[in-house]
Amino acid sequence: MSVKQSRIDIARAYDPPGSDSGTRVLVDRMWPRGVSKESLGIEAWLRDVAPSTALRRWFGHDPARWEEFQTRYRAELDANPASWQPLLDAAERGPVTLVFGARDREHNQAVVLRAYLARKLAHHH
Repeated sequence: MSVKQSRIDIARAYDPPGSDSGTRVLVDRMWPRGVSKESLGIEAWLRDVAPSTALRRWFGHDPARWEEFQTRYRAELDANPASWQPLLDAAERGPVTLVFGARDREHNQAVVLRAYLARKLAHHH
């Protein structure tokens, strides 16, 4: 029996949900401005998996701080496995989309979280 490779995508909260996005989970600490629960189409909001308020403020989506942000955020995730375990469980069942509100599609916590979860899935099997 082969293990089905899970798919973890990321999507901006302001983009319409795709038809094959699977389980959609908001991974921001704050609700995206001006977006209704209906239009977001999420099944869960995991505030605790988002970077701490202090880390988010320090980072400020400054690309110059990106490398250090990733290191600090992974340390926060390492210290709080209960925050991301539901995402890992969902990814083992099927596609998961991590929804984020940031404007920058390349420098945000969902990018780091997707890579973090992918590593966990790879080592889990």
